[in-house]
Amino acid sequence: MTEEKRLPLVKGAAEQSEAEELHELSERERDTVSKIRLRETVIVEGRYDKIKLSELIASPIIETGGFRVFKDKEKQALIRAVAARRGILVMTDVDSAGFVIRNFLRGIVPQEKILHAYIPTIDGKEKRKAEASKEGILGVEGIDREKLLEAILQSGAHILSGAGEQSVGEGLAPLESADPIESSITKIDFFDYGLTGCENAAQHREAVLRSLGLPLYLTVNAMIAAINCLFTKDEFEEYLSKLNQDIS
Repeated sequence: MTEEKRLPLVKGAAEQSEAEELHELSERERDTVSKIRLRETVIVEGRYDKIKLSELIASPIIETGGFRVFKDKEKQALIRAVAARRGILVMTDVDSAGFVIRNFLRGIVPQEKILHAYIPTIDGKEKRKAEASKEGILGVEGIDREKLLEAILQSGAHILSGAGEQSVGEGLAPLESADPIESSITKIDFFDYGLTGCENAAQHREAVLRSLGLPLYLTVNAMIAAINCLFTKDEFEEYLSKLNQDIS
């Protein structure tokens, strides 16, 4: 591979002005004082569910894309990898489609690596929609913060910070032995690794995604969330160094 295509895994891969802009974005992302942080990665159906839960949860959230996950082998691989490393908490709608997706995930992830959060069944429609769903009940995006938190507390998920610093239910392991992965990789780090903010950043990201068997369509933010589910910062830098040697 030519030097231009080689992953520039060194600090200072782009202009300082861009780095400062990314730093501001990173600082906003770290504003999680009022949020809870879970050991598990949360799995939801769609974009608006993720947006709603992002107001409550500081931990990574992955969308299935609705029924798309049934045929999306890359997304399935991502979910399996994340489940193996830190466990997953599934929070789908309580309509028939949500239960079909939930049952599908049960089939691709070991039982001991998956937890389930169930929202209450409430009649109504989401504000952004012109009409209610076929079954006339609210999905995750339409449930208020208190009820979402209650569903998480009842799931047995491990709450590592926020909400009274508590771990509720059996979960995957006692909190003291949960060995949580700190989500410390940021946009600034991606900038430094040459994975954003430089001419060949898109090709570099694709090379990393291919090597990990992750979906190539992941956005920068989604890729960062996925990497944080799978690696600590030191582990990822070591992985990138090895990958750089392999493709040289």
